[in-house]
Amino acid sequence: MRRRFSKGVIAIISIVTVLAVGITVGIFKLLDRITPFAEPVEGCKVTTPEGSLELEIDQAQIASVIAAVAARRRLPERAVVIAYATGIQESKLLNIPFGDRDSVGVFQQRPSQGWGTPKQLTDPVYATGKFFSALVKVKNYRELPVHQAAQEVQRSADGSAYAQHEDEGKILAAAFTGRVPKAVHCWFPEPTPASARPAATGAPLTPTDRARRGLAHALGAEATLSTDSRRHGWLMATWSVTHARKFGLRRVRYSGQSWTSSGGGEWKADTGAPAGQVEIS
Repeated sequence: MRRRFSKGVIAIISIVTVLAVGITVGIFKLLDRITPFAEPVEGCKVTTPEGSLELEIDQAQIASVIAAVAARRRLPERAVVIAYATGIQESKLLNIPFGDRDSVGVFQQRPSQGWGTPKQLTDPVYATGKFFSALVKVKNYRELPVHQAAQEVQRSADGSAYAQHEDEGKILAAAFTGRVPKAVHCWFPEPTPASARPAATGAPLTPTDRARRGLAHALGAEATLSTDSRRHGWLMATWSVTHARKFGLRRVRYSGQSWTSSGGGEWKADTGAPAGQVEIS
């Protein structure tokens, strides 16, 4: 027997259906406004012929430090690729103060194994220097597969895991060593300069002064922003962009290009930007 509904029941069903449709449409419109796929408020993007990657600013800062320490030691790009593959596997290129047992830092080095003190190993410059010191002692490391060279340094439980990050390492190395110009751009809200620290004379340090000191820490005490090497210039310009938020920099200029914190993070043509000097302010 077919059941028949009264007009009142049919009316109620109709009203409920209309309300359900209306609520569904409203939810979709609200979600569209929220747009979870919008570009993050801050971050960095690496674009090279080898491919593209998106990084957190903290990750980009670590990547630029690794490239700078390699340049200071005059190491080949292959060494940088190995360091990146290792850092990605060990910490996702983050300077973390904890890990398995007493492991700390970007490369998860252990104080109990003679790598250094926890304070030293959470200084990315020091930790990277220790990594490279061990790597160059590996016989024929340039010819070894990336994961094998990394494992010779790290002695981890599963050295094959480093292999999965080789392609990412190549993309990062091409960008952060300066081989590919203007390959890294970072964006973030307009920075507030970090609180000034007194210098030896008692004068406050400007954001530019602090950035210069940070770069000198990575590249060596004698490092300057002047260079005859275009590749080295882009390495320093990239380091400056990735550290702009930290030091309160608003502009970086080099080799006919400029980056500004208010410019969406993109490098733009600037005919006044010199080729032999990285300008930061």
